[in-house]
Amino acid sequence: MAQDRRGFLASLSAAALIGSGMAPAARAADPDTLTLDWAYYNPLSLILRDRGILEERLKPRGIDVQWVQSLGSNKAVEFLNAGSIAFGSTAGAAALLGRVAGAPIRTVYVYSQPEWTALVTRPDTGIGKVADLKGRSVAVTKGTDPYVFLLRSLQGAGLTQNDVQLVLLQHDQGRLALERGDVDAWAGLDPMMAQSELEAGSLLFHRDPGLNSYGVLNVQEEFLASSPDLVREVLSAYEQAREIAKAEPEALAELLAQTAKLSPEVAARQLERTGLDESWPEERHVETIQGAGLALQEAGIIAADIDVAATTAQLVDLQAVASLRGQG
Repeated sequence: MAQDRRGFLASLSAAALIGSGMAPAARAADPDTLTLDWAYYNPLSLILRDRGILEERLKPRGIDVQWVQSLGSNKAVEFLNAGSIAFGSTAGAAALLGRVAGAPIRTVYVYSQPEWTALVTRPDTGIGKVADLKGRSVAVTKGTDPYVFLLRSLQGAGLTQNDVQLVLLQHDQGRLALERGDVDAWAGLDPMMAQSELEAGSLLFHRDPGLNSYGVLNVQEEFLASSPDLVREVLSAYEQAREIAKAEPEALAELLAQTAKLSPEVAARQLERTGLDESWPEERHVETIQGAGLALQEAGIIAADIDVAATTAQLVDLQAVASLRGQG
């Protein structure tokens, strides 16, 4: 079985990259180090990092593995754009925002289908629905799925971002600002959201799982073109981690709790809201990401002259994905 897992992506070839609009390249010399991100919101990355799966796979080739923590999708996109990591974990909508802004990235894998964001408040604010946010302060991390969720939720209530006071903070600081009373609401992200819910009594007053875009793994475009064999190895390792996550849910919950310094109850709550059955981008993923992009365009975050559909198709090239799956 281990050999099957290691070889299941072996059909990827340079021809697949031609179909994706990328020029084929001769195999580049192996890098000394392969750098990837890990994040509390990407459970599979925790398993990979903890169990040394990639280190074991790449040791015969003399490649070291370096892990860099991403505290949010915006940070992962920044790292990818700067070339400091080859693979980065983001929400699908955040990856699209990065692509629109010029980040040379491709989405090649789905690590989860989460309900990882909701709108959160304290019991003393009197906020019970999105319309109640008018004129109130909301902490949010720009360029992330919670940010997209907030904008789309406001649109659904007939409001815009100009009707609220946005307070731009990283996710962990947004949680603290809410609990201290510095803001009235927070566009939350698990596990901090689950922690605030269970430990501080914060209220998830607006939830809509359909507005959460998928958790996706992105790769630098140049790295995909020059080192497709390493992309195969990483994605195969991710599939191995997914098998472990589904077979050992208690171990995953314990690992999340230990790594993120969470109580077992908080870790369990996050994982309750995290589906791990997805793996390969398909049309429904493209539609979800494109829908988020169109909402962002309507809100004026993405310029009106950007072709959202075309940009999404460049980000998530289903022909290339089919080749990665051995179907092309």
